[in-house]
Amino acid sequence: MADTVTIPIDQVQIGLYVYLDLKWFQHPFAFSHFKVKTEDQLRILRGLGLATVRVDPALSDGPMPTAAPAAAQPVPAAPVSPEARAESPVMAAKREMMERIREQRENAARIEQAFVNTARAIRDIDRNLFSQPAETVRVAGKLIGQITESILSAPELAINLMGDKLGGEEIYVHSLNVTMLSMMIARDIKLPHEVASLLGMGALFHDVGTKNIPDKVLNKLDAYNHAEQALVETHCEGGYEIGRKLGLAAPALAIIRDHHEMFDGSGYPHHLQGEAISILARIVAIANHYDELCNPRNPADSLTPHEALSLMFAKMRSRFDPKLLQVFIRCLGVYPPGTIVQLANGVVGMCVNVNTAKPTRPQVMIYEASVPREEAIVVNLETQPDLNIVKSIRPSQVPKDIYNYLSPRKRVSYYFDAGDPARRSQP
Repeated sequence: MADTVTIPIDQVQIGLYVYLDLKWFQHPFAFSHFKVKTEDQLRILRGLGLATVRVDPALSDGPMPTAAPAAAQPVPAAPVSPEARAESPVMAAKREMMERIREQRENAARIEQAFVNTARAIRDIDRNLFSQPAETVRVAGKLIGQITESILSAPELAINLMGDKLGGEEIYVHSLNVTMLSMMIARDIKLPHEVASLLGMGALFHDVGTKNIPDKVLNKLDAYNHAEQALVETHCEGGYEIGRKLGLAAPALAIIRDHHEMFDGSGYPHHLQGEAISILARIVAIANHYDELCNPRNPADSLTPHEALSLMFAKMRSRFDPKLLQVFIRCLGVYPPGTIVQLANGVVGMCVNVNTAKPTRPQVMIYEASVPREEAIVVNLETQPDLNIVKSIRPSQVPKDIYNYLSPRKRVSYYFDAGDPARRSQP
């Protein structure tokens, strides 16, 4: 807790950083501590019935008022009835905000269930690929068709961070992540529906060739030796042959074969360069590399989403189609879902959703000790124009109580919400 001093409520002025010792639902503000910026905020503060309030001098602007006596505590100056509070217009706005947070929580549960169901469908596709090839490819095509229709036809697309509730489907999440992220790019560059469907099939099956690689190699946590790396690299051509036998279309086959080709020619298996690589394979190469940085074989090597995007842009830019990389970064935002951030008011939170139309204004789950984690506040920065993200924070640098509250995901997994934007509106 910051070092604070207690002052009489009538000495609060614009520029002071105040702490409210009330439960979050007992006051109308989005946060329980903030810098006072307007006369309206002053008027509301003085109407809360508090005799004193705590102030943080280090975060305040201007001279500090006289502190209240040391024994004084922030207690109500006069009883304020629940009915009076309930009738307040500002509290009515707070209740509306709380209702939207409740709706957001319900939407998150709905999206997470859809994510789990899709991961299980991919598990079944993977398990039945060789025993029932024709039927499995038909099922995969239907799944991709549904995803394509939902993503391309939605007025807005929200990319959501998923929880850790898969229950054994984790190994199928890479294919799902790559498919989701690839389709996000497809939507932004307005790929035709039929082309996007081919992209989805190629992304879903991009690693099918790893079925030829022993698990003890694939799951090795240490760096591959030369022989192991050469073996792993065969999954591109091997996957192409599997896909050809399954009857996949030529554009999907090209994705399977070329998703490790790099724009500068440094990739494999054929060291293709630039537009010699199909645009669909160039899309999947970006999505695949990003997910491998966030979710590597060895979890100790994982980067945060923000770090992964920064690395791809700052040090790996030549490896990817520059225009498509810009699209990818614009869609996920500078602070992608899963990034722990500090806001301009000092509050710490985790980005849980990005609207691809407004990627610089994500939704952030806020750490607020007075609010139970299962009822965590989610603030939509689009509706808070004066509140910005000032920096990202590595999970290891976050205090333990905040870390446990925000619960950064062991795996960074994404799914989409292509529902009615009005239903998704957030505080």
